[in-house]
Amino acid sequence: MLAEYLPILIFLAVAGVLGLGAPDARLLCSVRAARTPRSCRPYECGFEAFEDSRMKFDVRYYLVAILFIVFDLEIAFLFPWAVALDSIGTVGLAAMGVFLLVLVVGFIYEWKKGALEWD
Repeated sequence: MLAEYLPILIFLAVAGVLGLGAPDARLLCSVRAARTPRSCRPYECGFEAFEDSRMKFDVRYYLVAILFIVFDLEIAFLFPWAVALDSIGTVGLAAMGVFLLVLVVGFIYEWKKGALEWD
């Protein structure tokens, strides 16, 4: 009976070692560099911060982000559908056609509303 659960126990042991050992491994592998004022400057956006960190973003930023998530999920649904297309037949083809039609209509709506235009 233990032989049936041995792969699960090995998996849990490896996951535990990796989960607990990864923070310590970074200390062993990291390079200790001198912290200079130049190395402590902000670098993500390419310029110094000049306003309050709680400033409001344009709503178009969020619309583009949501559009990206929608099309990313579309790909996540399309891949398994394409793999199983032989077994699901015409009904599956029609269902995916409706799904893609709804996404295309939403994309055209956003396009016509100008949500993808940056001033």
